Amino acid sequence: MSSETSPLLNYRLYNVAGGFAESCVAASQEEVAVSQQDDSRKLSTFFGVVVPTVLSMFSIVIFMRVGFVIGQAGFLQSLLMLVVAYIIVSLTVLSVCAISTNGAVKGGGAYFMISRTLGPEFGGSIGLMFFLANVCSCAVYILGLVEAILDVFGELPNAADTETRGIHVLPQNYLYDVLYASSILFLCLLVCLVGAQIYARTSFLIFLVVHIVLITIVVSFFAVSPKTILIVKQSGNESRIIYTNYTGFSTATLKKNLMDDYSVDYTTNYMMTFATVFAVMFNGCTGIMAGSNMSGDLKNPSYSIPKGTVIAVIYTFLVYLLLFFLVSFTCDRALLKGDYIFFRQINVWPPFVVIGVYAASLSASMSTLIGASRILHALARDDLFGVILAPAKRTSMTGNPWVAVLYTWLMVQSVLFAGKLNTIAGIVTIFFLMAYAAVDLACLALEWASAPNFRPTFQLFSWHTCLLGIISCLVMMFLINPAYASCGIVVMLILLVVIHYRSPTSSWGYISQALIFHQVRKYLLLLDIRKEHVKFWRPQILLMVANPRTSAQLITFINDLKKGGLFVLGHVEIGDLGGMKPNTLVLGFYDHCVPEDYFLCDPAFKDAKENDHFGVDIASLQAHFPPVRDGETSRSLTEAEYVAIISDALKMQKNVCLARYFFTMNKKDLFAKKRPERVSIDVWPLNLLRPDSTNYVDMCSLFLLQMACVLTMVVSWKGARLRIFLCIESGDDSWIKKEEKLRELLDKLRIKATIKIVTWDDVVSLHWQSRLSGEEHEAARHSSGDPSALISDEYLRAANRMVLDQGFHTAVRFLYLPRPPADAARSQRYLEQLDILTEGLGPTLLIHGLTPVTCTDL
Repeated sequence: MSSETSPLLNYRLYNVAGGFAESCVAASQEEVAVSQQDDSRKLSTFFGVVVPTVLSMFSIVIFMRVGFVIGQAGFLQSLLMLVVAYIIVSLTVLSVCAISTNGAVKGGGAYFMISRTLGPEFGGSIGLMFFLANVCSCAVYILGLVEAILDVFGELPNAADTETRGIHVLPQNYLYDVLYASSILFLCLLVCLVGAQIYARTSFLIFLVVHIVLITIVVSFFAVSPKTILIVKQSGNESRIIYTNYTGFSTATLKKNLMDDYSVDYTTNYMMTFATVFAVMFNGCTGIMAGSNMSGDLKNPSYSIPKGTVIAVIYTFLVYLLLFFLVSFTCDRALLKGDYIFFRQINVWPPFVVIGVYAASLSASMSTLIGASRILHALARDDLFGVILAPAKRTSMTGNPWVAVLYTWLMVQSVLFAGKLNTIAGIVTIFFLMAYAAVDLACLALEWASAPNFRPTFQLFSWHTCLLGIISCLVMMFLINPAYASCGIVVMLILLVVIHYRSPTSSWGYISQALIFHQVRKYLLLLDIRKEHVKFWRPQILLMVANPRTSAQLITFINDLKKGGLFVLGHVEIGDLGGMKPNTLVLGFYDHCVPEDYFLCDPAFKDAKENDHFGVDIASLQAHFPPVRDGETSRSLTEAEYVAIISDALKMQKNVCLARYFFTMNKKDLFAKKRPERVSIDVWPLNLLRPDSTNYVDMCSLFLLQMACVLTMVVSWKGARLRIFLCIESGDDSWIKKEEKLRELLDKLRIKATIKIVTWDDVVSLHWQSRLSGEEHEAARHSSGDPSALISDEYLRAANRMVLDQGFHTAVRFLYLPRPPADAARSQRYLEQLDILTEGLGPTLLIHGLTPVTCTDL
């Protein structure tokens, strides 16, 4: 028996009869099911992601705070704020896109992504903070709407010019402002309780209205002539009139607006600074999660979320940038600082701007109220806060979480007592920055954990962007308001500890376990078997070799294949290995090959006196494992004992891999720089000893795919291409459908591979089933109890030639390892069949996988 071993991959793809095969990948049946898209998912990228994201990122800031930002900070600092804000947003968008394309994102948006990635502790604490961010954001939009209404209809006591009174009939003071805001909030509450779908149905209409208003604003800068504008400013019971100018395009105006001129904000009477102005402006960039929150209604979330979100971010940035330029060139600073809704005064038709403000404000208010209630409902449904949120689980007959809506309404109402938009803008910004930092942290943890199942289809990110996003969010939090930032972090940590000690073990998967596995292998007992999850599966390999001197190439290969997992080579003692028990057994193939002594053949080791790159002390190696000379062979196991080891391992629910011909592998030649062609990794997921099986792909075949994919993720193997072979008969007209389903599954599993169609009529014609009559077939099957017993050597040689002929610069082949026969007397025939099937194929892994190793869920 040669000293070689190998892993194999398995999972349930699709069966040849059509349709999705029964899922057998995840611990729970529904976790990894590959099913048809839900008919309720109807939203496209534009309507489901672009429209809500653009509306959320514009909100009222674009109408009522562009002048405020430029008036206070000046054109140069405003550009700096805009760039910094969008850098932070863009870094987070990259993380959102990566996570959302790594599996199916269900309802809950950012909370779902964080909780299912980082676990319930971070998910619950950040989810609650994200809920509070939406609550405060809803209050900001409502207060902005009140401010816009009072600018038009608010009473101006003691105005010097009676003509300025006009329709200014609404009384103004703190209590009246709260009353107006509460009335608008109550209207939003009624909409959410009676018909939460009203907003969704009218969002595109609001989108059109907002853009019509934006077009009129841009046109007005070119169409409206320079003019003097009257501003009425009120201080207590006194009001005064200020005359300022709309100058039209003027370089003199731009020069006056270049530098900052921070002063008292007339709505709060607070002195403005860079941090406070940035906090207000950043509220116009906090809507990047709007598209992600629609994931449950999207036709293709993994495609729509990254594409739609990136489009929305780029588009809104360009619009803000254009308005900053136009405003800085045309408006006096007194106009910008004295009237935040100055767009109305310079518009070709002033009511356009009023309509835009009202539409955007109501849309954003209802959207955040609905969104916050859905987050709260998700938190209650996950039972992370016990009886406090238990009532929020209740829904109406139509599925509307009306109790969560009432909870949210009460929270927003309490925030409205702050009274002014600019007062709570800093709090909103802190909460959103914390949520963004958590999303970046989730993506960073997945990248650092290096789990084989983290392979998002969106590739425009790295751990550097995640880390930079976290740092940017934290820095801006403390620049805006150190006190709020510190309090927010303390509250989050308290919530994290509380949830950690009171919440039950979840089935979401714990990123902490993956990080501990990868980073701190010496703390084995910290791993908890209850927290294992298929998303973070990795090979944990026990390699059994007779003499490491003859298996150096195989040892190196298995080291590549382990993907940061456990790799045990040597004597095994019974004991508790914590959560790092080997899940895969690799054995050398039982044949008559006598591999050459690698340490005698490789010049690098002939004269070695120090430790080599295997971490092996040469003197110790010579003492325990003497050199293997030509012609030497030993068999410590009989055929029956060898097959019994395979059977026992499978009964213990361990994955088994048999490695053959790995002593012929030379990685230096395979990946030589001068080599013109790419090497390939070939996967044959069909059980060639059961060619009549209708299950073309099963759990074992998915294990094959996963292990082959893991190998391609190793840095030294990234130059290889993955090929999957689909065997069909010429009379089978359904092969196109089979290929489409296989391609669809590969896309869901984020596995990049080439599907090769192989017509094997000349091979399958040699199968025993075609050579026996019906009666003979039935008698033979019952006599042996094993259909593979009737496989002929002629068929096996034909299958071997087929696999060999399809090789094209093949580095390694992954083949399906059939189960050993139950009858020990057939052990010799079983090994003979495997020997014929793999003869002369070069480095080959025969794999039988039993455990789920990948899934399509997030």
